[in-house]
Amino acid sequence: MATSAERQTGGSVRVTLWILLIVYIFNFIDRQIVNILAEPIRMELGLSDTQIGLMTGLAFALFYTVLGLPIARFSDRSTTNRPWLIGGALAIWSAMTALCGLAQNFAQLLLARIGVGVGEAGCTPPAHSLIADLVEPSKRASALAFYALGIPVGTLLGMFIGGLLADAVGWRNAFLIVGLPGLILAVIVFTTLKDPRRTGLVKQTAAQASAGQMPLKDALRAMFSSRAFVLLVIAGSAAAFLGYGKITWITIFFQRTHGLTPGETGFWFGVVNGGAGIAGTMLGGYIADRYGAKNRRHVLTAPALGMVLTIPFALWAFMTDNWFLALFLLIIPTLCNSLYYGPTYSSVQGLVPLRARAIAAAVLLFFQNLIGLGLGPLFFGMLSDMLQPTYGEESVRYVLYGATFLGLVPAFFFWRCSLRLDEELDRKD
Repeated sequence: MATSAERQTGGSVRVTLWILLIVYIFNFIDRQIVNILAEPIRMELGLSDTQIGLMTGLAFALFYTVLGLPIARFSDRSTTNRPWLIGGALAIWSAMTALCGLAQNFAQLLLARIGVGVGEAGCTPPAHSLIADLVEPSKRASALAFYALGIPVGTLLGMFIGGLLADAVGWRNAFLIVGLPGLILAVIVFTTLKDPRRTGLVKQTAAQASAGQMPLKDALRAMFSSRAFVLLVIAGSAAAFLGYGKITWITIFFQRTHGLTPGETGFWFGVVNGGAGIAGTMLGGYIADRYGAKNRRHVLTAPALGMVLTIPFALWAFMTDNWFLALFLLIIPTLCNSLYYGPTYSSVQGLVPLRARAIAAAVLLFFQNLIGLGLGPLFFGMLSDMLQPTYGEESVRYVLYGATFLGLVPAFFFWRCSLRLDEELDRKD
């Protein structure tokens, strides 16, 4: 990912990308650890599946999404120090993750999860804006896919570490042990990262600073006047709804239906989900850059096809009574469902004006997280409660059957967006 900025700054672009990746890994460890701990939390606090869905999804996502927009708006200001914004957000969500371990009832745990969402709202919009400033457009999908590795790596580590700690020292200590190291990383962010528009080393950001901040009304008009942007928001939100909803209940499925402990589930599903997610995220960025260079509509071809290919493998995985076979079969769905991140966010960055990049990322994150993270786990949890009188502990299996076929929805909208992408990017250029 060598750029002119990197040659000027002696490799600082690579340093920035690596530090942002580590921050995003911590982001997803603290966000996703609650999934592997949900079953022991449910048993100790006597929660329903609907309350689990509320705790793992909506309580976090509501504040995460609402605060993401003004934070992104603040990030787009030429005077904002984006690394300091990211470091402060990291310190907040890490401290609130540790506080989750001190909760004595559902209300206290819910408030702590809200605090995690408040902190994490300040991470991705300024990070995307930094990456878009530092990396040339032809390599932006790969750069954003590299940053997006924080999702599968963080999820893997959250599952693995959280499961082992839950078995060894209990879910409360797991939250404490995972949350506190983020405070040390925040100090590293404060002392290491520099904002290129403050140093003047990136011509693109110098032009941005001299032009001032785009009025919010104009930024939103530019975004939503793009048909491709609207279709991307729908597709990305549908994909997130399924992704966040299924990962919560798949971990519970292995514990309830197959009888695995949190540690066993965290290790095996963490390795499979994390490894396949890493491969899919990198592959999605590579395919988008390679084939999108020839015809930019193919930037979204892999995400559209991937959502369809997951269906037979996922169905077989949820039908079998062999837990190891189920884990093996979930490799393909996890890989295919991870193809969309780099292509989606690189397309968004190309469809909006330069001075609206962070707010555009925040708008997409708003819908993805409110609909996906907020409603996905909650919706599937409510369905599980509705099916429990008939199917008992097997209710989660039947919820996952239905979720599998919903993958056709994001596939359709990724395909529809790809038909317009080349034309709209050419017009923007």
